[in-house]
Amino acid sequence: MGPPSAPPCRMCIPWKEVLLTASLLTFWNPPTTAQLTIESRPFNVAEGKEVLLLAHNLPQNTLGFSWYKGERVDAKRLIVAYVMETQQTTPGPAHSGRETVYSNASLLIQNVTQNDTGSYTLQAIKEDLVNEEATGWFWVYPELPKPYITSNNSNPVEDKDAVNFTCEPDIHSTTYLWWVNNQSLLVSPRLQLSNGNRTLTLLSVKRNDAGAYECEIQNPVSANLSDPVILNVLYGPDVPIISPSNSNYRPGENLNLSCHAASNPPAQYSWFVNGTFQQSTQELFIANITVNNSGSYMCQAHNSATGLNRTTVMMITVSGSAPGLSAVATVSIMIGVLARVALL
Repeated sequence: MGPPSAPPCRMCIPWKEVLLTASLLTFWNPPTTAQLTIESRPFNVAEGKEVLLLAHNLPQNTLGFSWYKGERVDAKRLIVAYVMETQQTTPGPAHSGRETVYSNASLLIQNVTQNDTGSYTLQAIKEDLVNEEATGWFWVYPELPKPYITSNNSNPVEDKDAVNFTCEPDIHSTTYLWWVNNQSLLVSPRLQLSNGNRTLTLLSVKRNDAGAYECEIQNPVSANLSDPVILNVLYGPDVPIISPSNSNYRPGENLNLSCHAASNPPAQYSWFVNGTFQQSTQELFIANITVNNSGSYMCQAHNSATGLNRTTVMMITVSGSAPGLSAVATVSIMIGVLARVALL
């Protein structure tokens, strides 16, 4: 009974065509001294798929052949025996019901498991009773599941906390890779890979470490990528900056100061004038200022997550004439006032 059709694949030849080609070569080629060899197609096999152990250079005077599990001929590990003249097959102790043998000595194993990994030996029995043997190998790998990331801290504080990411599950013979913001992991003294690259440690996190972290697992037959885990680094506030930087004003102008400090989460702001609390806003506005508004203006930025405060002080000086009045205009006004007083 023939095996079911294999699913189509790119860049590969269906096993039926391989068997036909091998059979034609065996039939048409003249006797040769080439050595009997075994080719595994494919060499790396996905669990649940099939593998063909293709025999090359089968001797012309072969009476029959036998397949064994392992690297030597062992009756206890016989898979199947085949007689050329009668085309009779006899299963052995190691036959699992998933093996199919062909007249060209090739062996098809379907629905492979990881226990099938290893070596297989073909023994060709010749008319001169000088038997030939050849051994082939293949490896079975699991179809990898979608990995996931566990973390000890997804909201670390800058320059204070360390973060451990672990890629799960732990699978034998699997390669683990890390991606940060869709880029491969950059080498840094603060980054440590351990546990076969399954664990990524960020020592003393920085704000630039924030972003999306993904892990990828690979083996020779499959690959899979985890969902991203977002690292939110808490930092700041940095020293606030008060703008505009102008510190000299004239009476009658409007004072409009804005305070900003880099912070995550965003900072909360408070204003103090000459040491007295004014308001809790990011901007401070005073209309029509006078010389009495001169003094120290302090902005305090507070981060509720890190518990840190930072302050900046700007000295504001209000002096001179009201805007829009030149010195000549000011003198003219004073003369006019004095003239009215004299008339009275």
